[in-house]
This record gives sequence, structure tokens and C-alpha cells, in this order.
Amino acid sequence: MSDVQPTLPLFYTFNFYVFGIVAIIAAVLFVTRRSPVAAAMWLVTTMFALAALYIMMDAQFIGAIQVLVYAGAIMVVFLFVIMLLNLGQPSDVADARGRGWKLVAAAIGVAMLAQIFALTRAHVQPSIPPGYLARQIEYTGVIAPVAGPLFNEYLLAFEVTSVLLLAAVVGAVVLGRRRTAVEDAADAR
Repeated sequence: MSDVQPTLPLFYTFNFYVFGIVAIIAAVLFVTRRSPVAAAMWLVTTMFALAALYIMMDAQFIGAIQVLVYAGAIMVVFLFVIMLLNLGQPSDVADARGRGWKLVAAAIGVAMLAQIFALTRAHVQPSIPPGYLARQIEYTGVIAPVAGPLFNEYLLAFEVTSVLLLAAVVGAVVLGRRRTAVEDAADAR
């Protein structure tokens, strides 16, 4: 057995890095934006870049689900809640933390990047035998390996997540109605 690694085409490698860099930059912009709507739009960009990466790694089903569920449905719910809460000016929602917390966050980010680089330099051999995934896909198809665990072992976590999202929307509606009732009472004076 030889240690020759297969090389990928330049087009694939270039696009993989482009989508990876777009995902990282959009994620950083998502975290650093003061406007919740702008942050949500950067999160959508991150989700689309991740979907492109999944598709490039031959996980087309996961890429499609990433676009449909996360960039589509979840982001619509986020924007609905943001607009319902009517958060006002970005200065009202601004982060009140000082420079010290930003330095701590930057140090944690650098430490995490150092760990990622250390792990990518380590020569870890995959524990999956060669050709195993191709045989599994031929036998069960592409969707069954994802849907099986999701609706068997992780069904409770899946349902709890959906209930939590529903509770978040209901909470936003309650907060939005309470705020408008208080504003209406103040306007009546």
C-alpha cells in the first residue's frame, strides 16, 4: 500500500477555500454587527457558504437541508421575531461590555484557532475502512444514514429543539404585545 494522497483539481480546491473564507468572514461579521437584522443577513450568508461546502464534500442532502431549514425557515423565524420585538435603534441594543471583554474574547478565539491548527497538523488516520462509505451509500442510499439516527436515537432532542423554537416565537409575541400595550398607555397620557 502506498502513501500517495490523491490530489484534488485546482478548481475544487480554490472554491473550497473561497467558500470557507466567506463562511468565516460572514460568521465574524454576524457576531460583530450591532443591528440584529444585519446580523441575521450575515448569518444567512454563513449558512449558504456552509451549504456550498457540504455540497462540495458530496453531502448534497445535508447542503440542501442547510439551505431549506437553516437559511430558509429558521432565518425567517429569526427575522420575524426581530421585527416583532421592534428593537429600535442599534444604539439601544449596543453591547455594553468594555474593551477588556473584547480582549478576552479575542484571546479565546486565538486559542481556539491554535487548537484547530494543531489538530490539522496531526497525522490522524481515519478509522473508517476504505470504501466503507461508498458501500453504505449503495446499500442504504444517501438519506437513510442521516434520517435513521435523527428519527431514532436523536428524536427526543429533535422534538425538544422544535418545542424550544416554538416557545421562543410565542415569547417574542408576548413581549411584543406587552411592549405595545405599555407604549399605547404612555401615548394615551
